[in-house]
Amino acid sequence: MFRKKREIVDLLVEKKMVTTEQIAAANKEIKKTGLTLDKALIKLGFITEEDVAYTMAEDLGVPFMDIREYILDPKVMGVITENMAREYKAVPVFRVKDTLTVAMVNPKDIVAIDEIRNKTKCSNIEAVLGSKEAIMKTVDQYYSGVAKFDDVLKGIAKGEAAALKDDVGVKELTQMAEEAPIVKLVNLLILEAVKVRASDIHIEPDETLTRVRYRIDGVLREINTTPKHLQQAIASRVKLLSRMDISEKRKPQDGKIEMKLEDKSLDMRVSTCPTVHGENIVIRILDKSSVMLGLGDIGFSEDDLKKYDELIHRPHGIVLVTGPTGSGKTSTLYASIATINSIEKNIVTIEDPVEYQIPLIRQTQVNPKIGFTFAEGLRTFLRQDPDIIMVGEIRDRETGEIAVQASLTGHLVFSTLHTNDSSTAVTRLMEMGIEPFLISSTLSGVLAQRLVRVICKRCKESYTPPADVLKRLGFKEKINFYKGKGCTKCNYSGFAGRLGVFELLILDDKMKELIVKKVSGDEIKKLAIERGLRTLFQDGMEKIKKGITTPEEILRVLEMG
Repeated sequence: MFRKKREIVDLLVEKKMVTTEQIAAANKEIKKTGLTLDKALIKLGFITEEDVAYTMAEDLGVPFMDIREYILDPKVMGVITENMAREYKAVPVFRVKDTLTVAMVNPKDIVAIDEIRNKTKCSNIEAVLGSKEAIMKTVDQYYSGVAKFDDVLKGIAKGEAAALKDDVGVKELTQMAEEAPIVKLVNLLILEAVKVRASDIHIEPDETLTRVRYRIDGVLREINTTPKHLQQAIASRVKLLSRMDISEKRKPQDGKIEMKLEDKSLDMRVSTCPTVHGENIVIRILDKSSVMLGLGDIGFSEDDLKKYDELIHRPHGIVLVTGPTGSGKTSTLYASIATINSIEKNIVTIEDPVEYQIPLIRQTQVNPKIGFTFAEGLRTFLRQDPDIIMVGEIRDRETGEIAVQASLTGHLVFSTLHTNDSSTAVTRLMEMGIEPFLISSTLSGVLAQRLVRVICKRCKESYTPPADVLKRLGFKEKINFYKGKGCTKCNYSGFAGRLGVFELLILDDKMKELIVKKVSGDEIKKLAIERGLRTLFQDGMEKIKKGITTPEEILRVLEMG
């Protein structure tokens, strides 16, 4: 190690990141466990491994890189041997022309840098600091620990499935991956999906093959294909993991897989559906350990954020979030109730399913098989002295009417609808059979939204969009447009993450008068625009101008012809 642990801790003390009292406590821990001082401080929760790494990097005058955040290209990793990676505790991260960026435990090791330069023939080696734990784990995974997709397929012809277990943890996944190729294949599909931040895995049987696709940032991407004869084995493995009836192939089934991968706690909802070519499988991945975003992080403009914050702090009324499936409605609802959550309020939710668990909030999940629907859950919770109620979705007249009654009796109700914009939510409620005067008396506001992909910051570059794209969007002013070129960080998609595009309709007295008169959604929207409504299109245009997303992405998401 190029710096003594004691010196690192001295730097942390100088930066006031640890106190003398904490060091004293760490010394007691050292006597019990034999840990080094910095490791003892980390174990006790006084600092993190990242605190140590960033402090060292700053002292050395080199950047720190958390390689756990990167999707590493095996071709780049392969420019040095496994022995060299282990000896120098170094991982090639990415290569741009003749410059190779390498994460190292000791980025000042001139001998190691020269050896890597000679081996790779790269004239410029950019050495950055990485944590030893992350580097060695990456070496294990990429050089020997993780099988390649094609290698697994080759092994399946000779391999046989081993006994399977219900309780799937990361250690058992690794062990099973070494025992049975078909198990290894399914594990690899799941592990890779988590690594690239996929929300869904599609395993789709075709006439001559089985296709695997991941939904990443809202877009399906083909990942690989497997031979047709493996289709039944893959389906059986997934069904066993999700506790389905493995012998039932004629009826649709739903199941669930719970899994822990390193620091991630995952719930996977599994759906099978028989098709003419075999069982189609979709696995929805829910990362329960992911950080829930706040309202300020999901894409609101400053003005809309202020208005929406005021709306959700009202003592009663109905607030609806609308949009198609996969538009981020549930995330917005969670961010909303997390914002107003406090010890003085009783907040309850009825969901399908519970995706995040929030302290202080009573959350329940519908179960239609036993008659526990949204309506029944809402009716039950009204007897539980709630202040605020979140209903996953208003699907029918019964649920809508109970939500209205809850609002009329002094409760704040949050829910969702499947409509294209904010104003049509009003007409949708009318179509369900809810009286217009009840809607006007209780509905406070409607937030319509979509999710757009965000340009990858690492490979962001200026460009000129096609003329037809600019024409369809109506751009006349001269502005700078940006897109992502594609890199390992964004898996060569040019995008990394998503943000919301919003349309916030807050009902005033004039709009409520129109509702009572049963006017169309278009008339309500026309009045709202006159009163300053920013439409989905206008919000999308602003995000283009700010370099957040691309014109093509706005056209795709808003489905503009």
